[in-house]
Amino acid sequence: MIIWQCDFYRISPSQTTKKPSWFLLICDEAGNEIYTASCFQSEANSSWLIEQLPLAERGKLPTKIQIFRPQIVGLFKTATEALSIELETTRRTGGLKTRIREYIANPSSPIDNQYLALDKPPPQPLPEFIWGENWSFVSITSGEILNFIENRPIPFLEITKSLLPLNLGIASDISVPGIVIYGGKKSLIICRWLQEQQPVALNYIPTEVNVSGGLVLESGLVDRWILNTFEDPLVAEAAKSYENNKEMSKGLHFLLIQPDDSGMTYTGFWLLKDE
Repeated sequence: MIIWQCDFYRISPSQTTKKPSWFLLICDEAGNEIYTASCFQSEANSSWLIEQLPLAERGKLPTKIQIFRPQIVGLFKTATEALSIELETTRRTGGLKTRIREYIANPSSPIDNQYLALDKPPPQPLPEFIWGENWSFVSITSGEILNFIENRPIPFLEITKSLLPLNLGIASDISVPGIVIYGGKKSLIICRWLQEQQPVALNYIPTEVNVSGGLVLESGLVDRWILNTFEDPLVAEAAKSYENNKEMSKGLHFLLIQPDDSGMTYTGFWLLKDE
């Protein structure tokens, strides 16, 4: 499978024309630049993309294109459908973002520091129909993760290869923190909803004097959900430890859905890492 990671967005006006321009950047998953092109804002449409994409590799099109910017989903949807290319909207475009940061670091580049900044809505409450019965902080050593997922039948399993501890250079004895939700009879419903939302990260957001706070689920391209809130100093301390452990595990953490706390059956497992 050939995967391209693409971005197409406004850049600073040219010093010669003073007209706003749009910049197309195509990379492979490792961040190697494949193709660049630019156009005036009046030309920035799906028709222009349909013309440009086949030029990137002399007509050899990818199997899939990944994009991370919500504003260009419609443009790429039309272009990829016309060219029979699969489109994936995902925050996990590390190679492309690394390349964009290299452009930002270049003083002569028209791409500025705000180019990667995406507007995010305030976190929304979870729909009531997927509320679990209980939840808790848990952890597992990075060396046990593969064994855990390979030796258990888990109906909903989301493991991005780049997030495997070995690929992140995490020692096997490092503790990887996570959240487990005991969903009871709703476990399958919760997992189906999570699968649609594409979980990315679970972050602790403290509130007043670190005695209360909540857990916010980052999902999709910019979506945010209030997973739960609490007003208990002990839970707040556990949440801070959870965040500290994420730093030790290079940001890697997980979300586990179980019907109960028996440890016998598991319904869903997502490896997570903030982008």
